[in-house]
Amino acid sequence: MRKLAIIGASGHGKVVADIARRKGYKEIVFLDDNDSIHECGGYPVIGKSTEAGTIDADVIIGIGNAGVRKQIQESLPDEKLVTLIHPDAVVAEDVVIGKGTVVMAGAVINPGVRIGKGCIINTCSSVDHDCEVGDYVHIAVGSHLCGTVSVGSGTWIGAGATVSNNTSICTDCMIGAGAVIVNDIRESGTYVGVPARRMDMEEKSVKKCGGGGYPAG
Repeated sequence: MRKLAIIGASGHGKVVADIARRKGYKEIVFLDDNDSIHECGGYPVIGKSTEAGTIDADVIIGIGNAGVRKQIQESLPDEKLVTLIHPDAVVAEDVVIGKGTVVMAGAVINPGVRIGKGCIINTCSSVDHDCEVGDYVHIAVGSHLCGTVSVGSGTWIGAGATVSNNTSICTDCMIGAGAVIVNDIRESGTYVGVPARRMDMEEKSVKKCGGGGYPAG
C-alpha cells in the first residue's frame, strides 16, 4: 500500500508529507476536522480524522499536541499505523522505534535507544546511546538527550534543550526551549532555565499573560 493519510493539516503535517514523499509514497492525502481547510502542502484534505480507520491507506498523525496525538492514535487499528524516518536521519541498526513515530531530517539516534509509539524526533535533534523515550514524547528541533536518559510519556523537550546523561524525566513534563536538565525530574510540570527549575503557578500566569520565550504548561 503506497497511499498515506496524514491526520492534521498543519505545518507539522507538511513536514510529515515531505518525508512520506521521500520514502516512496505515491499518493498522499490529509484528514482534518476543520471544514475550512481543503489542502495542505499541495495535498488534498479528503475527510475527517474519524475516517482514518476505514480509509484504504496507511495512516500517520501529523499533530504536535501529545494529548490529541495519543487520543487519535489509540483509536486506530495498530496495523494501519506506520513509522516514518527521513532519509537524512541517522538511526543505528539496533534502535527500536514504535508505530506512529516520525524521525525528521538531520536527527541522530545512536545505539541502544528505545523510542515509544507516536513520538516526534524533530529536525537536527539527537538521542544518544541507551536512552529510553516513552510514548508520545516530542524531542523538539535542535534538542539533545545525552547518553542513558529516560523520558516519560507525553513529555515535550523544547527546542535547543539539553538533557544531561544518566538523568530521568517523569511523564507529562514541558521542558522549555534552551533549558538544561542536570538532575532527575520526578514531578510533572514546566521546567525552564539553566540549570532548569520548575515554574510555579504565578510564573506560568506571567508567561501566559505577557511574557514570551516558553510555552505555558
